[in-house]
Amino acid sequence: MAEQNSTLSQTLLHSLFEYKDGNLYWLKPTSKKAKAGNIAGNINKKSRSIGIHNKNYMAHRLIFLYHHGYLPKLIDHVDGNKYNNSIENLREANTTQNLQNAKLSTANKLGYKNVSYKKDIKKYRVRIVINGKETNFGSFADIELADLVAQEARDKYFGDFARHN
Repeated sequence: MAEQNSTLSQTLLHSLFEYKDGNLYWLKPTSKKAKAGNIAGNINKKSRSIGIHNKNYMAHRLIFLYHHGYLPKLIDHVDGNKYNNSIENLREANTTQNLQNAKLSTANKLGYKNVSYKKDIKKYRVRIVINGKETNFGSFADIELADLVAQEARDKYFGDFARHN
């Protein structure tokens, strides 16, 4: 992530861009490559970035600042799609909230979040990290029951940030 420029402000963004449908469009380009009316920035593997005065910024961060007038430490994409930068899809989050809204890891062999199989007892264990501390919610013979317990725990502790898939 680019270092925050002290001159970056909501006023500056309003002078450079127009926001429409999750994108910023150049009003006054800051480089020769950009043209007025074009979507600002470039898409890379993770998201869209926009160059302003020789510094790159993530588009979702600029869109949040454009609308709210401040930059939080973390911004979460509600639907988990890093390319969906509509303002309705962006919300301030802490690290725990952001992690809880993450999609199911491709390394997860069971296909259920927060559920692992404990071979020595032949049961499915439910564990969730809450405030930096791993909390055990029990062991279950049935994987569907373990998943239900995990979903209820995520809902209870993470509310709107709980993602179940």
